[in-house]
Amino acid sequence: MTQPPQDWDEHDVRDSSARHRFEDDVLGLRGVTDHDESLADDVLSPSHEGGEMFRPRRRRRRNPVLRLVALIAAAAVVLTAAVFAVPSVRDLVPDLSAGTETGQDYTGGGTGEVVIEIPPGAGGGQIAQILVAADVVGSSSAFMAALQAEPRSSSIQPGTYRMAQQMSSQAAVARLLDGNFREIDGVTVREGLWVAETFEVLAEGTGNAVEDYEAVDPRTLDLPAAAEGELEGFLYPSTYEFGPEATPEEQLRTMVALGVQKYAEIGVPEDQLRDVIIKASIVQGEGLFAEDLPKIARVMENRLEGASETNGMMQMDSTVHFIYQERGLAGTTEEQRANDSPYNTYLHPGLPPGPINSPGEDAIRAALDPADGGWLYFVTVDPSTGETNFAETYEEHLQNQQIFLQWCEENPDQC
Repeated sequence: MTQPPQDWDEHDVRDSSARHRFEDDVLGLRGVTDHDESLADDVLSPSHEGGEMFRPRRRRRRNPVLRLVALIAAAAVVLTAAVFAVPSVRDLVPDLSAGTETGQDYTGGGTGEVVIEIPPGAGGGQIAQILVAADVVGSSSAFMAALQAEPRSSSIQPGTYRMAQQMSSQAAVARLLDGNFREIDGVTVREGLWVAETFEVLAEGTGNAVEDYEAVDPRTLDLPAAAEGELEGFLYPSTYEFGPEATPEEQLRTMVALGVQKYAEIGVPEDQLRDVIIKASIVQGEGLFAEDLPKIARVMENRLEGASETNGMMQMDSTVHFIYQERGLAGTTEEQRANDSPYNTYLHPGLPPGPINSPGEDAIRAALDPADGGWLYFVTVDPSTGETNFAETYEEHLQNQQIFLQWCEENPDQC
């Protein structure tokens, strides 16, 4: 074993003008008496080409009675079309009423209880639509006015809220700002957990069963292509506030989506995402402190170059721990390091076939941008504190090993 491992423990509205334009354009037929005087001529004397019976002939003075009859007939045709057209056109125009454009507002604190969900990133307009749809407030415009009048409105958080129906907009805003009406079901998934461990944390935090998470088909979770259909490495660690009705599938999809968002924010190139997550998971599994992670990433890169004393093998105990899914010991046994699994970086050069845990932001940044240095070795000389020593030569490494072995002698139950 070229480097003893460290401890396994990771750090823990719409615009009413549209309606008015509609009424002006369609219902404006009531002004049909102001018609074009040429209308009767067009109706009674159509001009067509090609047929002899329609060839031009000398214009004669028409009977005034016939002219009047023609005008009445034309008006009747237009009005009849309007009667049948208006309902059809209305079917194609969105309903602009629904209490959103009149500015109506309820009074008082409302009655009963209704649960509403405000999604992450929702602005005031979207919140207003959600409340109107649930009949919490009478109109979007009234709610927006109350929202703008409240200096603390920007502190409204996404999540699940218990609201009353038919509340005044002012009362609704006040309730959204009152933490007593927000359903908080926070679950913290720390960095470096395996999928199986993540399922256990989620189950304990939400009251679901581990089997409920195991039954979810990863193909339904919108995983990035780099995941190759597997969850390991792509359930982003964070603290989540899931609504009481959120299913295990929805919870996992939320974690995957946050990861995709974070990868983009960090700037991981899409074509490098898989390798970066694999490397970051190993960095996460080997390091305890954020300041050490870029140096661990550099050790990994130096070893992967192939010209090192490790012959291109990373020799990381965290990959062996992943094979056995065992926690609790600082090192690995000779038998474990002989396991032929492709995840055993003591036997196989290069990267393992996939991530070995879900890395956090610090580990991903470290894998993407390792520190500068010639280190080939590192030893967590005190797993109880996470103190780690780095070395460029094997002689320095042996000295660090002795410090670690001394710790093991003093803590035999942890080695």
